[in-house]
Amino acid sequence: MIKLLLMFLPFYLYPPEGREMTDRLIPQGYQGNYWGPEACRARREGTMPPIEITPQMARWDQWGRKVLKDGDIVFRLGDARVLHGFFPMSRFYANCSNSKFSHTGIVAVEEEGPVVYDTTGSGVARQPFCVWILDNVGNFGVKRLRPEDRQAIPKVLAYCRKVFLEQPPFDYELGLDDSALYCVEMTEKAYRYAGLPLSEPVRIGDMERATEYPLCMLGIGLASRQALKHPLTAETLVYFPGNERHGIWSSPHLVEVIPPSFKPGYPYMQDHGLPPLVADSSR
Repeated sequence: MIKLLLMFLPFYLYPPEGREMTDRLIPQGYQGNYWGPEACRARREGTMPPIEITPQMARWDQWGRKVLKDGDIVFRLGDARVLHGFFPMSRFYANCSNSKFSHTGIVAVEEEGPVVYDTTGSGVARQPFCVWILDNVGNFGVKRLRPEDRQAIPKVLAYCRKVFLEQPPFDYELGLDDSALYCVEMTEKAYRYAGLPLSEPVRIGDMERATEYPLCMLGIGLASRQALKHPLTAETLVYFPGNERHGIWSSPHLVEVIPPSFKPGYPYMQDHGLPPLVADSSR
């Protein structure tokens, strides 16, 4: 028993970091959405300090300026955690759905360069691409609309800017209505707003590898009963980043710009370089 306690003591004394890298950029004591409209306006007007850009972030910014276009969908494997950092929710989500990714966002090329619209626990976010990529800890990829569908891009971006200003809450219940949004749901609904559905939702119980994680699936169901008004069940329909067979990645409306590539991000404090430059993806 003593050996068992000693084995778990370091986890108790030094729990894993529960915040992703972009969360660690938020000043201590800050209240609100650090990537929301008010904070973005304050940084632009100089009443809030600008984001400090590291050399690695600067290289990602230059890469994004050369490669990314309006309406591109960026995919990453994140490291969002729950239970005080002990449960890697992003990795579980990706593994269960047999995807290389856990998260999506939509690119807009704006005054300061490429930014990404997505949803975090604090609300709808607008982050410079070089900030958004900080939360990437594994595979990163980019897809783009086929040339014949790119007339939808203005409405896609209009939806992103609309919900950014409205700031609906994060959708912990993963519902399909519009009262709250999670990241992949926001991506899907932006394209549906433009009349271009990318994918169909999948039952949680039908995720390709769900049967490989029975205890985790049971635990999530039990925990959601305590925390949510509408608990998650095997019947809950969810949008996924997906793979070649389901989810947004599989959409026939999209072409591959950057294939899934292993690019660990800042949590490992390593610089593994950048994806290759590409001229276009109309191929």
